[in-house]
Formats: sequence, structure tokens, C-alpha cells
Amino acid sequence: MTDMPTPKVLLSEDEWRAKLNDLEYKVLREAGTEAPFVGEYTDTTTEGVYSCRACGAELFRSDEKFASHCGWPSFFAPLAEDTVRYLRDTTIPGRPRTEVRCASCDSHLGHVFEGEGYETPTDLRYCINSVCLTLEPKA
Repeated sequence: MTDMPTPKVLLSEDEWRAKLNDLEYKVLREAGTEAPFVGEYTDTTTEGVYSCRACGAELFRSDEKFASHCGWPSFFAPLAEDTVRYLRDTTIPGRPRTEVRCASCDSHLGHVFEGEGYETPTDLRYCINSVCLTLEPKA
């Protein structure tokens, strides 16, 4: 997993604040985390495409979503590798993680974890905040 090029959507922080509500801004722009088990898409099984709530870039498909019972929507792969970027996250001492960001606008989405024992094709769990996503149901 490597960093992706510079984001395509560049807004000032004032523009982001005007576009997003308080929770969306806290999570997407300040790398916060929404409370577990309360997000709109935590248990959703609707078929469709999940996009970045900040910029609308398509990120994940329902085909890659699975029930991890962790409190947040989980996916085993992004729509395409160039739709997300990865950053090393050392904010929790002794527990380095890999942060997942939207490649189009550099908004925080969540984290990706490897080797947790989930039976998925990639052995990865993209743990994504619901507030970072919008779902376009399959027609």
C-alpha cells in the first residue's frame, strides 16, 4: 500500500466547514471517529456504490462489504486501488495503524487492518466511518 498523488478536490477549510455538518467535518477533515454501532451504513445490506460524502468520489461497492460486527461498515477492498490513499497512523501509542483517505479530496475515511481472522478474499478489513460515505443504491 502506497501513498497516492495529490488530491484532485482542493477546498479551503472554510469551504469544507460550509459544505459539511459538524460531525462530517470532525471525521472527514479532522480524522475523528464516529461512535460505533450508530452509523447509517453499519448494518446496511443494500446493493450499490459507496462514495465519499465530502467530494462524491466512488470508493467501495456493496459486493466488498461484509458484516464484521465491529460497529462500523467494513469492506475487504476498495472499488479500485487508486480511489484511496494510505497513511501511517501512530496516534495511539504502541498501536500503529494504516489510515485510509479519499484519493480525490484527502478526507479521512477510517483505517484498514490486516490479518484479523475474517474470512475475506483479501484478509483485509477497511473499517470506514458511515458519516464519510453516501450510498447510491443499485438501479
